[in-house]
Amino acid sequence: MSLAHAAAEYMLSDALLPDRRGPRLKGLRLELPLDRMVKFIAVGFPLLLMSLAFAQEFSSGPPIRCFCPSNFSIRQAAYVDSSCWDSLVHHELDELGQHKMKSLWPHKALPYSLLALAVVMYLPVLLWQYAAAPALSSDLLFIISELDKSYNRSIRLVQHMLKIRQKSSDPHVFWDELEKARKERYFEFPLLERYLACKQRSHSLVATYLLRNSLLLLSTSAIYMYLGHFHLDVFFQEEFSCSIKTGLLSGETHMPHLITCRLTSLSVLQIVSLSSITIYTLLVPVIIYNLTRLCQWDKRLLSIYEMLPAFDLLSRKMLGCPINDLNVILLFLRANISELISFSWLSVLCVLKDTTTQKHNIDTVVDFMTLLAGLEPSKPKHLTHRIGDENP
Repeated sequence: MSLAHAAAEYMLSDALLPDRRGPRLKGLRLELPLDRMVKFIAVGFPLLLMSLAFAQEFSSGPPIRCFCPSNFSIRQAAYVDSSCWDSLVHHELDELGQHKMKSLWPHKALPYSLLALAVVMYLPVLLWQYAAAPALSSDLLFIISELDKSYNRSIRLVQHMLKIRQKSSDPHVFWDELEKARKERYFEFPLLERYLACKQRSHSLVATYLLRNSLLLLSTSAIYMYLGHFHLDVFFQEEFSCSIKTGLLSGETHMPHLITCRLTSLSVLQIVSLSSITIYTLLVPVIIYNLTRLCQWDKRLLSIYEMLPAFDLLSRKMLGCPINDLNVILLFLRANISELISFSWLSVLCVLKDTTTQKHNIDTVVDFMTLLAGLEPSKPKHLTHRIGDENP
């Protein structure tokens, strides 16, 4: 028996989680993987296009090329290019013969509009970082720590039970005390469960998360409106008629009234417009999927931690509407599953519990580790029969 108890003691000691003190959980993820992907694409993509637009402008020279009369000098032609780019107004006659002007400013504002787009798409990220991330970080630190501590308390409790059983001369006294402790729920540590139950009545995190994704959808809609209203109007116009007879040149009779210019940067605007519509259209289903995840509970994570004492949110049917802070916390616990050392141990114990032949006697990790340590999870039948024979 001494070898059996020593082996059980070694097994329980190995099952204990290491005590993590000092600076820990520095790599805590305060953004879900899909949210981070949306952030990098929604903010980084316009910045990439902006850098490409500036690079094209510096490498290819002037973004327009005007067809000046042959009697113009090189300096006069350069002046025409500069003047037409500064004004960027198309002059034409409508069907009634009236003079009509059309501004082509989206070509000039393209890099700056992309910068403004990146800033607008980053605003929901800033909202989350300053309004929700600090509270979420403290919640995750406490919950992860308590889950691991609750697992360790269960293992230490089995170690203590093993020592008491080894020292007890009368097995009846040991089993009577054990059944009394279970009936009085001495093994349960309800602080974490009550804390999580309180989070079901809180809605600050979920409101911020909903606001973040709603702002992303609203910003995407604004992008569609901007591209459709301004870019579509100049999308196919490669040439325009520019008037240079303004200011000091208004009285020059030898100069033509209109000069035809060609937009060499039209292909850049077309590529930016089409790629932006494609990318943000692909992001919309991802954002909507992030919102729909709040409509259901992550019951697999909860079912695994149901093996801890006093963590029976599922079995007591304490879960109501999933749109609350608890569901957001569960999503981030799943994203930080690598920080939950107890998760891997409990996952293994859940698999073993489902395959054992004594399922009805195993409810918590205390029961299962008691069985692995060589103790019956409940009073042996021969002791029960003996008590019945002594008390007919």
